[in-house]
Amino acid sequence: MDPLSIAMLAILGVLIFFMFRNSRKRKAQMEELREQMIPGVEVMTNFGLFGTLITMDTVKNEAEIEISKGVIVKVHSQTLAKVVAEDAVEDGSPRSVEEAMEIANREAAEREAAGEAAVSETDPEFGELSDSKDDKSSK
Repeated sequence: MDPLSIAMLAILGVLIFFMFRNSRKRKAQMEELREQMIPGVEVMTNFGLFGTLITMDTVKNEAEIEISKGVIVKVHSQTLAKVVAEDAVEDGSPRSVEEAMEIANREAAEREAAGEAAVSETDPEFGELSDSKDDKSSK
């Protein structure tokens, strides 16, 4: 056998090894996700729908999710992408526009109280044109 054939077989062997390894990892992740899917937990679907898991029928591969009070949606169980953990949200990122605005307003008030909100006279206001010498020389 020539060295090229040996190298090609070695590469093929490595590819097959990684294919089986990734398959096992994915299967273990899916099994872990299925163990977390119990009624009452908040879930997210592949298409971005959030709700509370009501029932899960493994025979029919169906799940019922309550997306709002009294509104129940039936989806295929494979569309359940992940379990939404409340402690994962506590990283400081807002979950809604209202919460983001509240955080921004609070931070602005803190900056004003600290005296950092002073704008220098040379800085243009929002929407004003800059009168810098570089802009005039480029005309």
